Amino acid sequence: MTACIVGIAHTPFGKLDTESVESLIVRVAREAIADAGISPADVDEIVLGHFNGGFSAQDFTAALVLQADPAFRFKPATRVENACATGSAAVQQGLKSIAARNARIVLVVGVEQMTKTPGPEIGGILLKASYLPEDGGTPAGFAGVFGKIADSYFQRYGDQSDALAKIAAKNHKNGVANPYAQLRKDFGYEFCRTESDKNPRVAGPLKRTDCSLVSDGAAAIVLADVPTALKLGKPVVAFRATAHAQDFLPMSKRDILKFEGCTEAWQRALADAGIAIGDLSFVETHDCFTIAELIEYEAMGLAKPGEGARVLGEGIVEKDGKLPVNPSGGLKAKGHPIGATGVSMHAISTMQLRGEAGGMQVKDACLGGIFNMGGAAVANYVSILERIR
Repeated sequence: MTACIVGIAHTPFGKLDTESVESLIVRVAREAIADAGISPADVDEIVLGHFNGGFSAQDFTAALVLQADPAFRFKPATRVENACATGSAAVQQGLKSIAARNARIVLVVGVEQMTKTPGPEIGGILLKASYLPEDGGTPAGFAGVFGKIADSYFQRYGDQSDALAKIAAKNHKNGVANPYAQLRKDFGYEFCRTESDKNPRVAGPLKRTDCSLVSDGAAAIVLADVPTALKLGKPVVAFRATAHAQDFLPMSKRDILKFEGCTEAWQRALADAGIAIGDLSFVETHDCFTIAELIEYEAMGLAKPGEGARVLGEGIVEKDGKLPVNPSGGLKAKGHPIGATGVSMHAISTMQLRGEAGGMQVKDACLGGIFNMGGAAVANYVSILERIR
């Protein structure tokens, strides 16, 4: 345990026409500093997670955080990127600075604005997070990549359409209580299970309700070393463990149905924390597509390969189950502004552990797990958080 989260901020996710990348960054930076009860002058370093990839004409965005307050001028500010795990990459960069004693307090911001990009271009930008020599011609962009993964899973383990619909329905139901969620509507299992004009097939067996949303939004957290955090007199959520496992980019070099990088990251983090997966109070996991959440159940150790549907049937991952998964509604309901997602997961998990999650609140939450991935289980990040005061 080297650092704690002492401040958080989160915009609504969705189509934010009146915002810009700059305004989103400035908003959450100011709000996170205020939530931490510190001055901008107290911040030693700034890390920005911003994928971009063509969504925004303005690049070189790390310096935009300085727009939030003149006291940020001349402080180190760096942008990091690791596909859809960009937000968690930014968090871990901040943790490393604190562990190295180069900083006592680090402001971490994650941001993305996707909806101002014309629809046909969005798929091409997202596809850059795959291995283009193999996947560059995939129809439907990144949804097509996960559609192929779903097809392969169905071929190996049988039709899992029921399981995917249960995941979508669960996450949309949870998302109703999330004030930051882009889509706060309980669609129900039957709607998610049935192909229709309002829920058309997108790629392979994946329907619209199986795919996360194109989103704008930002989130921020303030990290502090433990002595500094304890002096602030606020609820303190600490990192009990973190892990990052990077896998091969080409899917042809691995068994894509095993998400082995996800397994590796979870095993490292759980071992470092000295706990088992069942000790967690909840998990926020990367459900960019419902097939991803299904495979992640197996990768994190809740089920054997091919048996992920069992944890749904037994209610284990429901909000009132033994291990609630995505009580926030996940990317499926909350939205997925690429650079903001990992930071959002840490902010919302902090709300849970503070007991401040409102309708999302998991009863007696004391240990939270986070899994954020970039690409098709290429960049794999796990954080385990606990409230220590």
